[in-house]
Amino acid sequence: MKKTFNKKEVLEAITPVIENTAMRYDLIPIEISLEKENNHWFLRIFIYSNNHPVNHLDCEHISHSLGDMLDEIIPFKYYLEVSSPGLDKRLKSTREYQIFKGHNVIVKLKEKLENMESKTFKGKIYDYNDGFGLKIYSNETKLIHTIDLDNVFSVRLNDIEEL
Repeated sequence: MKKTFNKKEVLEAITPVIENTAMRYDLIPIEISLEKENNHWFLRIFIYSNNHPVNHLDCEHISHSLGDMLDEIIPFKYYLEVSSPGLDKRLKSTREYQIFKGHNVIVKLKEKLENMESKTFKGKIYDYNDGFGLKIYSNETKLIHTIDLDNVFSVRLNDIEEL
């Protein structure tokens, strides 16, 4: 007999466990996803640190620390993948705009901003809040632009320049 489960409920149950475990290692889980691919479940956790570049030891610590705890919560077989967000991660949440404040990004807009030649530009996340939206310092105009989130097509990290 096939067991059923609610993916949202599983994610809600495991998220605090993942967050608490990451916090013990001075890490932040910026994305947790549970996806089925080719009849296999994958739990993917992307971790970040404000204090150091994430390395393979950080990923190992999280993997080993979570293994048994997650096995007790998740009612099916899954593969655990823990990694850094990468140098060109697409930012998907408003929380990530706050976490990656000060980082270089490539912004793609739905509609061009005033004083901009293109809908795509490079800059740096200057600030974000729910009230005014996203503030980006543009490398092109040398100005800080306030962008309504409804106008954002995508924001992708571009920290390759910082290496």
